[in-house]
Amino acid sequence: MMVGRGHRGRPSGGGRVGRGGRPANDLPAVDDLEAWLAGRLPDGWFVGTPEVTVDREEILIVGQLAAPEVEGDAAARAASAVGRISRFREESREDRMEIARQAEHRYGRKVAWGARIADGDGGVEELFTTLSVPVMTRLRQPERRVLDTLVDAGVARSRSEALAWAVALVGEHTEPWLAELREAMSTVDELRTRGPRLDPLSASSDALSGATAEEIPEETPEEQDGPGGDQA
Repeated sequence: MMVGRGHRGRPSGGGRVGRGGRPANDLPAVDDLEAWLAGRLPDGWFVGTPEVTVDREEILIVGQLAAPEVEGDAAARAASAVGRISRFREESREDRMEIARQAEHRYGRKVAWGARIADGDGGVEELFTTLSVPVMTRLRQPERRVLDTLVDAGVARSRSEALAWAVALVGEHTEPWLAELREAMSTVDELRTRGPRLDPLSASSDALSGATAEEIPEETPEEQDGPGGDQA
């Protein structure tokens, strides 16, 4: 099962608030998501293991379906693939909703689904209802002019749609580089989990109990002059 990610379920940027008011740093880790899905998904749903992509807000599960056996050209095969995906979507709806509910409770993220059927002509892929998350940003005038040009030219209907178009374009043309970044972050996360873990309170207690008498000076009453003190 291939698990893509937005930083192993532990997003960067301390203090940011995620879905439902939960601080982003408090999101549950998804280290065992692959194993959980392997045991939870019904047998026979997909050909092989599904592709799973995770970010701070959503878990996207896309599975490969068996291609229908039909004769005809590429258009006929594509039509049969669309029909098979639609059939899977309807027949699996209740089970998918229950799995999504359990996964959301366990991992603190919404779950979206998709299916694909591959053939020699590239195949068909369809994503079912997925989460659309607003991303707030501030842009200076040269950046706003880029968006306005896309809107004025009819490429996008609004600035927000133009920004989404630009992000999709960057993702399409820089995917190898982005994949290297994700892989590098996965390596960092794996190394971090292998490191020693020390309870700060336990460490303080151990350090104090191991101190010698010389390291912890004995408190003595302060010397006083005058009444009640030493008399000359």
